[in-house]
Amino acid sequence: MIKLFELQRVILMSAFFSILSANSFASSTNIESKRLFTAPQKILFGSCMHQDKKMPIFDAINKEQSTDLFVFLGDNIYGDTEDMTVMANEYKKLSQHHGFQTLMANTPSIAIWDDHDFGINDGGAEYPQKEASRKLMLDFWHEPKNSARYSRKDGIYTAYMYGDKDHKVQVIMPDLRWNRQPISHVTKEQYQNDRKPKQMGPYSPDPSGQKSMLGDKQWQWLEKELQKPAKLKIIASSLQLLPDFTGWEGWANYPHDRERLFALIKKYKINGVVIISGDTHWGEVSALKEDQDYPLWEVTSSGLTQEWKYVSPNKNRVGNPINTVNYGEILIDWQLEDPTIQLSLKDKQGSVFTTQRVTLSSISPYNK
Repeated sequence: MIKLFELQRVILMSAFFSILSANSFASSTNIESKRLFTAPQKILFGSCMHQDKKMPIFDAINKEQSTDLFVFLGDNIYGDTEDMTVMANEYKKLSQHHGFQTLMANTPSIAIWDDHDFGINDGGAEYPQKEASRKLMLDFWHEPKNSARYSRKDGIYTAYMYGDKDHKVQVIMPDLRWNRQPISHVTKEQYQNDRKPKQMGPYSPDPSGQKSMLGDKQWQWLEKELQKPAKLKIIASSLQLLPDFTGWEGWANYPHDRERLFALIKKYKINGVVIISGDTHWGEVSALKEDQDYPLWEVTSSGLTQEWKYVSPNKNRVGNPINTVNYGEILIDWQLEDPTIQLSLKDKQGSVFTTQRVTLSSISPYNK
């Protein structure tokens, strides 16, 4: 009798775990289907998330309704080490935050790294542990094992397509660390006497005009991605692109890369480009209207835990910056004849701090 009871219990438990596994798979499949086929209407994003700090901002993020995608823009942990045991432990700490767990369980998410989760502050190609760091990063974000991001010799850059052909959104994520050549900088004396009083950093634009963050092979990939048809193209950059020069890290320190991207957008008459970025520890909206076929807009969201009270000057800034924790939002209204894109920054209560609304026709080279 006891043996019969044990056999029945085993059968029931087996059935229970089969159902549990099936439900988990169904949930995962539904999320993946949403990522691939549903026209995105709401995309959230953010950066700079220190695993040792509290993360109350996720209370607001997880109360958001109908989020189609969350984009992590780098510094998703603060590792800064060549010891991969230490790096793995920092990822483990992040995974234990309840708000982060809730987001990952309910919202499709994609990620690119910046310097601190790459492994070295303000670092680039010289970092010796980038292969090991790559594997830790991609494993943590559940990258498919057959993904080219595991094996590319020049970085973890990638791109995603969402929605059908009439509502297609492309998210392009360059890798600004793997190939990055050394950054130019002023002397400590120049920084203390000239830059610091102006709330500016120690870095300078490359005087040769030839250095690159991306490298030739990634540029070839990016040129092809830009030409793929999509109604909206979101360039998800770990560093600021449109701000002209802050003295901190940014595309402005590699003017050859920056101008090359602008030139490709004009050359191929790429429509619907908007930029999202992180890194700064403050949030702001920037616009570049000069020498372009249409205005380029950028929303910088930083950080999810990190703050910086000294906001640097930015001649391309629109409105006021926010120097407390924040996250970004893109809302797309496909129901209108000329769809609108609303670009916003939100505070830790989920309230809108600043917002800009543009139409698809206003960010097209064919409607000048």
